[in-house]
Amino acid sequence: SGVPIIPLVVGANERALSLASKLRESGFFVPAIRPPTVPSGTARLRISLTAAHQWEQIEHLLAAISGDFSAGE
Repeated sequence: SGVPIIPLVVGANERALSLASKLRESGFFVPAIRPPTVPSGTARLRISLTAAHQWEQIEHLLAAISGDFSAGE
């Protein structure tokens, strides 16, 4: 995206917390951002990337996120 912080809007607070927890268990620190920091109904994951991340790490993160979304959690 060209920026180091990528918001992934997931909607409900519970969904954001659940995804953040599952990602943490997989070794990724992707915090959930919820109201009042963001508007109600727009809870999101805060993905932060740096030049130190390897493509393999990013691909694993994408696979972990895709797996959660395809499961319909």
